[in-house]
Amino acid sequence: MMSEEFNKYFETNKQTWDEKVDVHTKSEFYDLEAFKKGKSSLNKYELEALGDVSGKSLLHLQCHFGQDTLSWSRMGAQCTGVDISEKGIAIARQLNTELRLNANFVCCNVLETSRYVKDQFDIVFTSYGVIGWLPDLKPWAKMIAERLKPGGTLYLVEFHPIVWMFDYDAAIPVMKYGYHQKEVIYEEYKGTYADTNAKIISKEFGWNHGLGEVVSSLSAPGLSIKYLKEYDASPYEIFPGLVKKEDGMFETRDKLYPLIFAVKAIKG
Repeated sequence: MMSEEFNKYFETNKQTWDEKVDVHTKSEFYDLEAFKKGKSSLNKYELEALGDVSGKSLLHLQCHFGQDTLSWSRMGAQCTGVDISEKGIAIARQLNTELRLNANFVCCNVLETSRYVKDQFDIVFTSYGVIGWLPDLKPWAKMIAERLKPGGTLYLVEFHPIVWMFDYDAAIPVMKYGYHQKEVIYEEYKGTYADTNAKIISKEFGWNHGLGEVVSSLSAPGLSIKYLKEYDASPYEIFPGLVKKEDGMFETRDKLYPLIFAVKAIKG
């Protein structure tokens, strides 16, 4: 059971994500028209990690409005996407119908997935800006273990916890938040990462999670960690001062810290 306090945080985040959907579906960042014409929204890290997904069942956690879910579906996976935003799930379902795919979408808080999704899956996938919305990773990891088939694979690819130590609202980003900070972080700012000029005011509650917490939380319910990788390059230019490389990826100028990490785990 989530506390009343956490429910208030989640409700605020849900309202913000409902507003973001309208902005994001029109943004160059998500390039919905190119996606409809066949462009995949997936990046090299997850494509290389999961390989051929044809015929496999895949649960996509925190799927926003479903582009990655539907990209996996185009590759032959039997997909279910979960997200807290009703507007996001509505758009995902519309796209699924329009593109004549067979994905399923469920609207719920990701921590309550097992209440709404009873199937077990070959793959659980979640990516880029997901765990920071969760106050505690233990129930998240427990749910993942519940939803994986024996021998099934979790793949998490996410922004590195070091990048969330900075306050990006300052003229020059300054280190402000603790790597192991347990207290909730509240931010309020104009626009979104996909459109910084958008008129909406994003109001967000989030939490920092270090790599030790991520790995320990996933190990607790019996998942076997196959690897933890860290990468200097991000597929997204959502932090200030990044440099675009020849392969289209983005790095910090000095590469003093990684931007991305990835965990692959197997249910025994």
